[in-house]
Amino acid sequence: MNRSDILRDIAPVTRDHLVVCNIGLPSQELHMIDDQPTNFYMLGTMGLASSIGLGLALSQTKQVIAIDGDGSVLTNLGTLPTIANNVADNYILLIIDNGSYGSTGDQPTYAGKKTSLAEVARACGCDNVVEVTAKDTAQALTDALAAERMTVIVAKCASGNIKVPVITKDPVVIRDRFMTAIQS
Repeated sequence: MNRSDILRDIAPVTRDHLVVCNIGLPSQELHMIDDQPTNFYMLGTMGLASSIGLGLALSQTKQVIAIDGDGSVLTNLGTLPTIANNVADNYILLIIDNGSYGSTGDQPTYAGKKTSLAEVARACGCDNVVEVTAKDTAQALTDALAAERMTVIVAKCASGNIKVPVITKDPVVIRDRFMTAIQS
């Protein structure tokens, strides 16, 4: 399974929750698979889906799922100690770890080599860290939502991209409909 397979599997689980999705192909894939007003697609800020998701969780009470990639988390490692030290039990960080920078050509990341993002998250102080295979991601996410406890899920999967159209929605439209979803 690759990232798009995971996104397809978790779409029924995420549908009723606020989702902040990583830049580039992950956002395009989620948009194609299950576009929802509760999905906020990152269009130009690599490494910040996890930070924006945490800020959103801290500012309101609805459950928030940030979907990030291993490459993005590696470019903003400061997000993990920030998450650990600002606990929001309505926040889940799902790191889809395909061992590559998928949106820029599948160059390998260090997470695909010796660096374990689950171990890094634990070392930063995140108390509830779960590492799963791709096929177990939807169940891990379902369990984390039911637990209502801040959770970092690292889902290991194969690298590779599918052909997807670009998101043609105006960024202002994406923002406005997401803000409306937050307030409803």
